[in-house]
Amino acid sequence: MAPTLWAPDGSNLVVHAENSVFLPALPDGAFTLIYIDPPFNTGRVQRRQQTTMVRSSTGTGDRIGFSGRSYDTVKGALHSYDDAFSDYWAFLEPRLVEAWRLLADDGTLYLHLDYREVHYAKVMLDAIFGRECFLNEIIWAYDYGARAKNRWPTKHDNILVYVKNPSGYHFDNAAVDREPYMAPGLVTPEKRALGKLPTDVWWHTIVSPTGKEKTGYPTQKPEGLLKRMVSASSREGDWVLDFFAGSGTLGAVARMLGRRFVCVDSNPQAVEVMAARLGDSADVVALPAPERAPVT
Repeated sequence: MAPTLWAPDGSNLVVHAENSVFLPALPDGAFTLIYIDPPFNTGRVQRRQQTTMVRSSTGTGDRIGFSGRSYDTVKGALHSYDDAFSDYWAFLEPRLVEAWRLLADDGTLYLHLDYREVHYAKVMLDAIFGRECFLNEIIWAYDYGARAKNRWPTKHDNILVYVKNPSGYHFDNAAVDREPYMAPGLVTPEKRALGKLPTDVWWHTIVSPTGKEKTGYPTQKPEGLLKRMVSASSREGDWVLDFFAGSGTLGAVARMLGRRFVCVDSNPQAVEVMAARLGDSADVVALPAPERAPVT
């Protein structure tokens, strides 16, 4: 049984643990917002275990997904399309099922990926949440780094947004920062001064290599990006969760905006960075590493 380290009236937490071990210790419906930024290519580098997928014509899979199809059908179709995907599914799917369980009825999931895996994850989330719970695909566009000369340079990430209850989710657009109009001459001076609400394309620079926000963690995401999500999809005092927490940007933004947070990562370097960044506002705890079966 997973140890219980968290209670709704407790402190903010930075947890050094395998998320698959820690997440079962958290209660159903505890979080208004979950943001996760998992490894983009985990399935491509893990040792692959051969499995046989059976298409179910009667819909007898373990869970019904979109168009009335079962998980077995979805897995089977993807397995035949891209044999390497079964590893990524096996890695990510149980964690996304946990995310669904942990979301409050009015809660929102933000899943941050890139072009290599986002189409697979969309199918996966449609099956877990239901297609009616898909809210947005946000494109985070930036302009930094190397540029390919033999194709269009890739300068964006994809963020899939799903809600637990499509008829009762929390979304406060009045709390979100506004942007300058791209054609300010076409709007009134009052509108120019106010700015416009963001669309599903977010232009935002990466973390500056020389800026005060920089922690040195390689996959750190900018606070401005997370601030927009937290502002729109949670209230002051709500609990938010990141179980691939990395440098702890969600925790830093939650602290700034008066939310309460749980940040989980299995990487000792990530926990060290988060402890330095968030330790004055969070308890830092560690779970024993689970026993691992030998790879055969």
